[in-house]
Amino acid sequence: MSPLSIVLNLLWIVFGGLAMALAWVIAGLILAVTIIGLPWTRAAFMLALYHLAPFGRTIVRRDRVVGAPTLGTGPLGFLGNLIWLVLAGWWLALGHLLWAMAYAITIIGLPFAWAHLKLALAALCPIGLTVVATDVPLPSPGRF
Repeated sequence: MSPLSIVLNLLWIVFGGLAMALAWVIAGLILAVTIIGLPWTRAAFMLALYHLAPFGRTIVRRDRVVGAPTLGTGPLGFLGNLIWLVLAGWWLALGHLLWAMAYAITIIGLPFAWAHLKLALAALCPIGLTVVATDVPLPSPGRF
């Protein structure tokens, strides 16, 4: 991870990243307690960890990393994302949008606003996603 990414990650944690990470942890814990929500708990905790250091890493579809379709990227993943959107995704995405608007007011906050917008999209459908370092080459998508 580059020194710039480290500085940005530290600033991110201090200026709101920790609050949204806690929101993701709370969503994951609520889903885990219900037992029915266990499939979504992994996605919530993965994105909570991503919130602690988003610079220098990126969110990609899991089938791009594996090189083949996975359980979360097929029809069951679509259904899981639909259920997630109704139960938790919309309010987490709304939180990210509010943070993005607050950061977009200043020029210095634009990188943080952009990160929150990317996270808002991930909040809407996190099933089938994974986090990788930005310097990791991904296989080209093959024919399915």
